[in-house]
Amino acid sequence: MLAINFQSFKLPLTILFIVPAVIAGALTLLLIFGKTLNIQSYMGIIMAVGVAVANAILFLTDAEHHRKRDPNSDYPAKGAHNRLRPILMTNLAMVAGMIPMAIGLGEGGDQTSPLGVAVIGGLLFSTISTLIFLPLIYAHMMGNKKYKNLSLDPEDKNSPHYEAIV
Repeated sequence: MLAINFQSFKLPLTILFIVPAVIAGALTLLLIFGKTLNIQSYMGIIMAVGVAVANAILFLTDAEHHRKRDPNSDYPAKGAHNRLRPILMTNLAMVAGMIPMAIGLGEGGDQTSPLGVAVIGGLLFSTISTLIFLPLIYAHMMGNKKYKNLSLDPEDKNSPHYEAIV
C-alpha cells in the first residue's frame, strides 16, 4: 500500500528501518524492568510499531513535499523540523498514557504491566530513530535525485503522459 501511495519502493523500505528500533527499545525496557515476553508485551510492541510507522510516514510525506518543491534544499532536515512537534506530541501522549499501566498498580496490574513497558520502550527508541536516524537513512536512499512525477493520469499537467484535450 505504501509503495502505491508513494509511487516508490525506496520510501516504504525507509519506513521499515524504524521497526528494529521499536523492537530493540521495547525489549531493552522489558529487560531493565524485569518483565517477561508474553502476549501483553507482544501487543505493546505491535502498538508501538504502529505509532512509529505512522510518525515515519508523517515525516516522509513532509520531506517528499519539500523534495518536490526544491530538490536542492536540505529536505530531510526540513521534514524533521516541520514534523518535530507532531511526532513529539504523539509519542509523549502515548508514553504518558502508558505510565499508569506500566506501573501495574491495582488488581491484575502485574499481567498488563509488560504492555505499558513495551510501548514506552518502543516509543522512546522510535522517537530518537524517527527524528535523528530516519532523515539520514532517507537522505541516503534518495540521494540527490530530482523528483520525478510518475503519474499515469493523462489529465494531470505534471504527468509525462499529459495530453492536452482540445
